[in-house]
Amino acid sequence: MIENIKSPDDLKKLATDELKDLALELRETIIERVSINGGHLASNLGVVELTIALHYVFNSPIDKIVWDVGHQSYPHKLITGRYDRFPTIRKYKGISGFPKIDESIYDAFGTGHSSTSISAALGILEARDKRGENFKVIAVIGDGAMTSGLAFEGLNHAGHLKKDLIVVLNDNEMSISPNVGALSAYLNRILTGEFYQRFKKETKSFLESIPKLGGPVAKMAQKAEETLKGLFLPGILFEELGFNYIGPIDGHNIELLIETFRRIKGATAPTLIHVITKKGKGYEFAEKNPSIFHGVGPFELETGYSISDKNILSYSDVFGHALTELAERDRRIVAVSAAMREGTGLECFAEKYPDRFYDVGIAEPHAVTFAAGLATQGLRPVVAIYSTFLQRAYDEIIHDVCLQNLPVVFAIDRAGIVGEDGPTHNGLFDLSYLRHIPNIVVMAPKDAVELRAMLELALKHNGPSAIRYPRGKMSQQSTVSSQQSEIKIGKSEILMDGTDIAMFAIGNTVYPAISAAERLEEEGIRPTVINARFVKPIDQALLLRVASRIPRIITIEENVIAGGFGSALLECLNSMNMHSIRLKNLGIPDEFVEQGAQGILRKKYAIDEEGIYAAALSLIREPTYTME
Repeated sequence: MIENIKSPDDLKKLATDELKDLALELRETIIERVSINGGHLASNLGVVELTIALHYVFNSPIDKIVWDVGHQSYPHKLITGRYDRFPTIRKYKGISGFPKIDESIYDAFGTGHSSTSISAALGILEARDKRGENFKVIAVIGDGAMTSGLAFEGLNHAGHLKKDLIVVLNDNEMSISPNVGALSAYLNRILTGEFYQRFKKETKSFLESIPKLGGPVAKMAQKAEETLKGLFLPGILFEELGFNYIGPIDGHNIELLIETFRRIKGATAPTLIHVITKKGKGYEFAEKNPSIFHGVGPFELETGYSISDKNILSYSDVFGHALTELAERDRRIVAVSAAMREGTGLECFAEKYPDRFYDVGIAEPHAVTFAAGLATQGLRPVVAIYSTFLQRAYDEIIHDVCLQNLPVVFAIDRAGIVGEDGPTHNGLFDLSYLRHIPNIVVMAPKDAVELRAMLELALKHNGPSAIRYPRGKMSQQSTVSSQQSEIKIGKSEILMDGTDIAMFAIGNTVYPAISAAERLEEEGIRPTVINARFVKPIDQALLLRVASRIPRIITIEENVIAGGFGSALLECLNSMNMHSIRLKNLGIPDEFVEQGAQGILRKKYAIDEEGIYAAALSLIREPTYTME
């Protein structure tokens, strides 16, 4: 059946029983493809019936459906004409794992970060009214995303405007008993019925028309209604924000979903439908471990086991174990996560020190300011957040941590090219958005040994610090626990010492730089390779020594070039009047990096071994030494 669904119009031709069969096909297709490509599995399996019902009742793309975060949009993509391209999902030049407005007219708003749907949908709705158009706007948001302040800012504004925004709250954390579900469905049928709505409106008008007594009596009646609903339904908070609350309803009952959406389709006031779903539904391993199957790499269908080599640690693993060990010696150490306990490697810390671990939900600004408060009382908070999500707490980093020079450690996971999740998840800006903030120390390890040493150094530092490290497994080369020089703040490490060209590499670009340098040596070129370690402060003394004897310098970073590590070196050289140096910056140009395997993208932007080698040869062959 799924092969014949080219658009939601084809969906509307099916009977209800056929929709149930389609739901099975959608699940099978998603499970099979994610087992090959990797991606978000549990969240997509949980919204299959909900997605079918939304497209069955509403008239997309005229009606606008805005998916929050977007990691549950695979069924939506399959229903809206992308079945033939679905095998390319998350692949280089393939379709995105998230909604993108330039990919399909059915993707009303591009997403990837949490809690944006209500604000975006409200903006679309207001623009609709300004243009005198007529269509419905639906925001679909999960219970996790609803923990963010941004979601409540949108709800508050929508309730104030009193427009006909529809919000679907997809709740996969709450359980719903059959009795509560039956009572809820019964009450919702009454409360959304045409007769009840007309009776309510006419009664209110009548009561308010009574001289002197009308207003207070009408308010008493409204309070009585809210109290009655509050006894049975959990939606009083949304009612107070100005929404008509419907639910909770079974999010896997297609008939009930269709009936509910049809009833509220003509609503003229803000309406919230509370839908209960099961994350991972239809795949037993995802149902049992929804957090593990939230975002996964390729896995075996029959067992659910990952295909990747579990014997090789990731940077996240190393960080989590190191922090747990350090916390045993220092009771001041606490860890803060924004709904990413597993993703940041903090499971072991949370299990061993549950009273020192804080998962604040999808609330990055709160996480940072909360950590600042902890630090004022003598604790040593470590805030572990992905690079792309830390952007959401930029003001708090400046105002609440760095301005007060508080000892908060930022463990910045997924820094650099993340890969298949694409531009919304690539962490390519943190070196630039952090290094210009006063008081903060910014560093990046080349391997596991250095990551642990930097974490220990950061926890001893009496001020803000940030350690950024990439996504994925470490290479065998970078997992060797070799001896290394002591790490001191602002001091770099010379790994190879030559005279022809100097390579300043930071973080995970160090080993590719070494490999490129070894190839240059085979051609009689003597390179210097420096593990910079610190983006702030720069090792100015070492830079001066190197620049005084080597006129050609390359900087390598997995960050945007604008304002990044290379820019920092340029500024230092300029301040030292070193104007005769020929310098080339390797990094990400002024563009958003598309989705694709990390290796493909690093090759594209010439920050892999081959790209560094070619850039070095090119620089050596250039005859002039003027600044670029």
